[in-house]
Amino acid sequence: MKVYTKTGDAGKTSIIGGRVPKDDDRIEAYGTIDELNSFTGQAVYLAEQSGFDELAEQLIQIQHELFDCGSDLAYARHKEDKYKTSAELVERLESWMDAFEAENPPLERFILPGGSPLSCALHVCRTVCRRAERLTVTLGRDREINLEVLRYLNRLSDYFFVTARAANVRTGVPDVEYVRSGKVFR
Repeated sequence: MKVYTKTGDAGKTSIIGGRVPKDDDRIEAYGTIDELNSFTGQAVYLAEQSGFDELAEQLIQIQHELFDCGSDLAYARHKEDKYKTSAELVERLESWMDAFEAENPPLERFILPGGSPLSCALHVCRTVCRRAERLTVTLGRDREINLEVLRYLNRLSDYFFVTARAANVRTGVPDVEYVRSGKVFR
């Protein structure tokens, strides 16, 4: 099988149930989720290299779920019975976050993204995830979507934040507080 099909040469691409321009809101949303999946793969590698096996396993599971999110957004028409992203996935992210958050020191001020290489990668995942979320909001404004994708992306960005901090804690690298931040978290 050849990878190239030439069907997109005129600027259109296939989605489940039709064809749309390659810059369609739907393509922007799930294309950014695909980008996030790539950055998550990089974080998996860094987690494995750092000995954070549990985190690596969770990130691999998240990669599969990101494919599910993209698939859910790829339907030309609302197909609730076909969706894969569910409330259970969001609840599981919350439980994972709670476990990692227990390792983190209390947060009082905004922090700068950075620290250990793994933490840096997870912060990149967080910001790309936020962009995917914004694009999914835009898509959902005019079209029916699986709202669980939106909830999942919102929670996932929080997960990346919490795990980035935990990666720093585990490697002994302190978070750097934003110097002009007041105490915003109580």
